[in-house]
Amino acid sequence: MPSAHPPAAETPTPPEPSAPWAMLLALVSGFALSQAFRTVTAIIATGLQAEFGLGAQALGTFAGTFAFAFGTMQLFMGVGIDLFGVRRTVLAVFPLAVAGALLSALAPGYGTVLIGQVLIGVGCAPAFLVCTVFIARHFPARRFAFVSGVAIGVGGLGMLFTGTPLAWLVERSSWRVGFGVLAGLAAAAWLLIAWRVREPAVRTDGSAPPRESVGAAMRGFGALFLLPHTLGILLLGLVTYAAFLALRGLWLGPLLIGRHGFSLVDSGNVALLVSLVSLFGPAVFGRLDPGPARRRRWVLAGTLLIAAIFLAMGMLHSAAADVAGAVAVGVFSGALVLQYADVRSAYPPAMTGRAMAVFTMAMFLGVALVQWVTGWAASLATARGADPYATVLLTIAALLLAGALAYRLLPAPPGNAAPPGAR
Repeated sequence: MPSAHPPAAETPTPPEPSAPWAMLLALVSGFALSQAFRTVTAIIATGLQAEFGLGAQALGTFAGTFAFAFGTMQLFMGVGIDLFGVRRTVLAVFPLAVAGALLSALAPGYGTVLIGQVLIGVGCAPAFLVCTVFIARHFPARRFAFVSGVAIGVGGLGMLFTGTPLAWLVERSSWRVGFGVLAGLAAAAWLLIAWRVREPAVRTDGSAPPRESVGAAMRGFGALFLLPHTLGILLLGLVTYAAFLALRGLWLGPLLIGRHGFSLVDSGNVALLVSLVSLFGPAVFGRLDPGPARRRRWVLAGTLLIAAIFLAMGMLHSAAADVAGAVAVGVFSGALVLQYADVRSAYPPAMTGRAMAVFTMAMFLGVALVQWVTGWAASLATARGADPYATVLLTIAALLLAGALAYRLLPAPPGNAAPPGAR
């Protein structure tokens, strides 16, 4: 995605050496709240079900609504960043997340809560994209995987709140209070971004390309889908992050409470541990990035390993296996940063930002799809007297395997193609 032309009111001067890091951390605060919003269901699920009488499929729909709204807005957020810049885009949209959280806290019924989820999803839509575009523009290419890993790890602090702290708060008050607190934290993140972020007007190479028109930006997105290697990248992107988020953001609490009799706070402690280990995985995998020649093999191997973990959790019916498996998924899901590095190297610099927007769109539409599919699978299993949690875990394993096969068998980017059996 071409670098956005700076707003006229901002002076196009090079930033201080530390300024990109300071501004990136401010942007990451918005991403952290986005992480909190997308993982809140695991803790508030039992409260929602009790108050509104929700079944498993309705719960999956609730969780997937955020992801669907988030994912469908990615192309529009990409165009917005092209035309108006990182700062203006996130400041214009993020207040919707605050409004959605407040609406959810006051919602009289299930339908209103769903509207709140839509608003939150749209409001959070630019939260991660602005971070990756900012990194791509203002940090050297060789450091992209590492800096992205740091950003993902720090942004994962938002998931820590939706572990033990939120579980304790909800158990002593209600899920509505949880949404109210998240609304206040989101407002604080918006103020921090408004205060700290002044997007540098030049890239790391000193260039500042002119702004595109809306039509040219949309045509640029269309060009991505004409490249043969895009499909395999997107099909894998549909399921990898979705698998982690379906577990941590939706099913972990119900799984531990319904399958093993954990208390809400006990399940919150496990969620906190999963979130904590997930903070470090992206930075570690970013540091270990083997480079374009071997990266695709690592991505494929990591996906198959996570699928095997879900398969074991589904078949063993053990509390220890479920806790250990959830923690392992948290660790190895850090390899997602290698998929972003794969996207960055798979397209020319002029297409990098919009390629990331399309990939992020695929990721979160995948989250919506996987959460809906697992909710449907759990409902079907319950109706037939089967274990709904085993069904959910095995469904996720199957989806990961399907994504891995698509990534392996469909065309690779030019220069990354490997002989049979070696890719």
